[in-house]
Amino acid sequence: MVTASNHGASVRELLRTPAIDPVDARALLREALGVSATHLAAHPDQRLTAPQRNRYLELVARRRAGEPVAYLTGEREFYSIAFKVTPAVLIPRPETEHLVEAALELIPADTTFRVLDLATGSGCVAVAIVLQRSQARVTATDASPEALAVARENAARHGARIEFVESDWFAALASRRFDLIVSNPPNVAERDPCLAEGDLRFEPRAALVAGADGLSCIRLLVAQARTHLETGGGLLFEHGRDQAAECRALLVRAGYRTVGSRRDLAGNERVSGGRV
Repeated sequence: MVTASNHGASVRELLRTPAIDPVDARALLREALGVSATHLAAHPDQRLTAPQRNRYLELVARRRAGEPVAYLTGEREFYSIAFKVTPAVLIPRPETEHLVEAALELIPADTTFRVLDLATGSGCVAVAIVLQRSQARVTATDASPEALAVARENAARHGARIEFVESDWFAALASRRFDLIVSNPPNVAERDPCLAEGDLRFEPRAALVAGADGLSCIRLLVAQARTHLETGGGLLFEHGRDQAAECRALLVRAGYRTVGSRRDLAGNERVSGGRV
């Protein structure tokens, strides 16, 4: 067993730290050493200094207490891009990559297509879109100044030109219109037991919870997006795996056309949308 008394423990020995997933152990060890995955794999016999070992054991203890690895390392990959994450933003998840894919299918290449990303969080969706559609004019909003600071840093890190606006949904956008609006809005019911499980316990509640049924933000989004879309413009948003039918019904009642949903790799409907 690896403990604080194991002076000069090697990478190989520390990767066998008990009661922690080996993948997590590698991520935390890379963070403690400040090295890449390639370096870690190539130097299994490297011995840690006391500060490095203590840092690693501190991270392990926090992970055992439930803290997300992404918050411990300050980074998460999304759409094959490394993003800074902090407890001020949701941790980017693979399911949200389907929102990006759906958006890219609607954004022509080499055009100044105007895209709005509402509740941008870490900025992962907006940045991923800009890196694939460099001529698109992307605006990203969030009501949280702390989240916007993270998003701005991620955009600068990857050279993505994005306009950031602090706004509670559409409040600060006046009468501006866009060709496409995308969002990963809060969509968890306030009493959903999942909020007391896993990483969700540590993520910002305001970015997760949306009323008694998890649909209050989606209702607002569907209702208000119409006045900010050009004729023929589209709305796309992520939702919970059991919310697609209700989301399509909301879109149809609001008068959207070509309403549909997109499935994730597990077969769950995760993204819905329509056109005006």
